Amino acid sequence: MNTHTYEISSRDGASGYLTIDLRAIEHNYRLLQQRTSPVPVAAVVKADAYGLDAGRVAPVLYDAGCRDFFVAHFGEAVRLKTFVEPDARIFVLNGLQPGAEGRCADLGIIPVLNSLEQLENWSRTAVSRGDALPAVLQVDSGMSRLGLPPEESATLAGDHALLEGVDLLYLMSHLASADENASQQNGEQLAALRHAAALFPELPLCFANSGGIFLGRDFQGALARPGIALYGGLPTDVPGIAVKPVARLDVRVVQTRTVPAGSRVGYGGAHVTRTETRLATIAAGYADGLPRSLSDRGAAYYGGVRLPIVGRVSMDSMTIDISALPPGTLKLGSLVEMIGPHQPLEAIAADACTISYEILTSLGNRYHREYR
Repeated sequence: MNTHTYEISSRDGASGYLTIDLRAIEHNYRLLQQRTSPVPVAAVVKADAYGLDAGRVAPVLYDAGCRDFFVAHFGEAVRLKTFVEPDARIFVLNGLQPGAEGRCADLGIIPVLNSLEQLENWSRTAVSRGDALPAVLQVDSGMSRLGLPPEESATLAGDHALLEGVDLLYLMSHLASADENASQQNGEQLAALRHAAALFPELPLCFANSGGIFLGRDFQGALARPGIALYGGLPTDVPGIAVKPVARLDVRVVQTRTVPAGSRVGYGGAHVTRTETRLATIAAGYADGLPRSLSDRGAAYYGGVRLPIVGRVSMDSMTIDISALPPGTLKLGSLVEMIGPHQPLEAIAADACTISYEILTSLGNRYHREYR
């Protein structure tokens, strides 16, 4: 008997297609570098490069000239080591959990020290090894999240023995409202950082995130570390920022139908049609990163025509009103746009009452991914 083996590719039967433009990431990196020059630009590639795959993204950034990469957790740093060349520096924003210091030192990964406790653990490791181990010192400039509060900064400045064996590379803090150019908090945080910097005058500053880059030279410090702007998200409310979109999402139609007026749509019958309505069910839901909060608020697009989401978004699907299209336009397998030229990342995030970061990092693994 003849047998035929057919290997199913990830495109076959895919519910949707997530297209990631690596050239756009490179463009965005170079745009930010031009904005800060001669200050170098690092890349924040935490959360698997904001959900777009650090294994694909980090080498592109490295080839574009990036040598400094920030992740949130030590495990992310270990994985990232396999994607970049040995001369790249990898920083861990959350610092280290107890017990990870030795392996971190072995791998040459650089922790951001956020507390005197983390500093003590890193110093003890350095002294025990007889090495000077690099680190970044983070101070809290008003976000109340990570970093030494003012009283601990003063304690450290008055007792340099606490820094034994630690080679501090930067003094760092994080902006909480940099996406709002006119926010009073930006100036307050800058003043707080300058106060802390006066205690450690020998340390260069690392302050600007994506939005901070556009707040001006005072915020850029000696190393900028953008995240969302690299991935096509608008980093600021300042108009005219030429960041290129990176991700496009198109989703397949599963079924179409025409229902009479008074028909209930979706879980809970939350939507009731007012007139005869043509509907399409599409193959993505909140398990695929399209939040339930899009229910009766968001939309898909086809050929520039807005197709409202009706009823509740469910785990694997949602229903859209396609009455604005000529009958027969959409059928089984047709693609509708969820993120793209007619619906940018910020637009779908706004409809979902969230931010672009959450949409990007939530896009699921059931889509076929194509990297260009």
